[in-house]
Amino acid sequence: MSVEVMLIILSGLVIFSYLFDLIAKQFKIPSVILLLLSGIGLRYLAVWLELPIPNFEPILPLVGTIGLILIVLEGALELKLEREKAGMIKQSLGSAFFILLATTTGIAFFYHYVTGANLRLCFLNAVPLGIISSAIAIPSAGVLPGHRKDFIIYESSLSDIFGVIMFNFMMANETIGINSFIRLGWQTILILVLSAVFCLMLLYLLKRITHHLKFFLIIAVLILVYAIGKHYHLPTLVIVLAFGLFLNNLHWIRLAWFKTNFKYDNFYKDFNQLNQLSGESAFIVRTFFFLIFGFTLNVPSLFNLSVLINGGIIVAIIYLVRIAYQKFFVPKAGVAEYFLSPRGLISILLFFSIPQAQKLTGIENSLLFFVILATSLNYDFRACFC
Repeated sequence: MSVEVMLIILSGLVIFSYLFDLIAKQFKIPSVILLLLSGIGLRYLAVWLELPIPNFEPILPLVGTIGLILIVLEGALELKLEREKAGMIKQSLGSAFFILLATTTGIAFFYHYVTGANLRLCFLNAVPLGIISSAIAIPSAGVLPGHRKDFIIYESSLSDIFGVIMFNFMMANETIGINSFIRLGWQTILILVLSAVFCLMLLYLLKRITHHLKFFLIIAVLILVYAIGKHYHLPTLVIVLAFGLFLNNLHWIRLAWFKTNFKYDNFYKDFNQLNQLSGESAFIVRTFFFLIFGFTLNVPSLFNLSVLINGGIIVAIIYLVRIAYQKFFVPKAGVAEYFLSPRGLISILLFFSIPQAQKLTGIENSLLFFVILATSLNYDFRACFC
């Protein structure tokens, strides 16, 4: 295939993704679903034209990780911490943690019943489907009023972070005991200290760099820090969230030494440019991630009876846990929040990160796709109650 043809295809996909975003806002259909269906359609088109089918699975984790970092950064850059939101932030934190824990536990026991595998392996394989996907939830929350939108942004971002911590914890400990939790405790303290240090360092870079190209450098540093932390099983996604919150809430820091060393006249101009760049970069990465994932799917396997039954039970667990928790502990939540619990990018990323030796037999890509599809296609229903 010539370079010109490749350029036509790639640019065409980006244009169609932009149109999908417009369609999604107009008809309340998640653009992610349109991208996945487009990826499936491209696969069938390639087969029909008898073109060679490349193996994209090895690059999915790379593209998805970059997308996750950019999406969490984009969401954090939009969040303002205000005193009147303190209760909402606590509620979103509790909702993210307890719903994740309860949902993962429910799915793990279901896996144990179906496969007979030990509970640790079942729990490890259940974590990806226990996490709310901020990649889908944050754009979907755009139809909600301001305070409810903020709740979903906090909840889904924190669900991503807690999910990654839980997944890394299960991966790093073949047996779970008191030493495992002690290690988790010092790692959490370490990551909070590192978050503070890197927030100051990156803000100092923003102030001191006079070159007109500096925002991709900041994003590259964030990706570098995330990758180093992930190598050592540290939840460095916290740093990404903290950096976005830090930049958007500098007005709370009134210390003289901070203003002298870190604040500068063009800060808000730089902040707006970084916000725009992270949003547009996330759009591009998200586009190709979900197209590639759709392209790699084995569609006929979706219609296996076991996939339909098991997927249906997992979706039921997801919504029963969420509705029960929010009914009792988030009294201001509406019906829209009850059903806004999509699975997506983070679920795919963690699913592909499970070593082959620790994957459960019968838990395949098709089951993952079924759950993603089922938890995203209720978008029309949610929107009716916004």
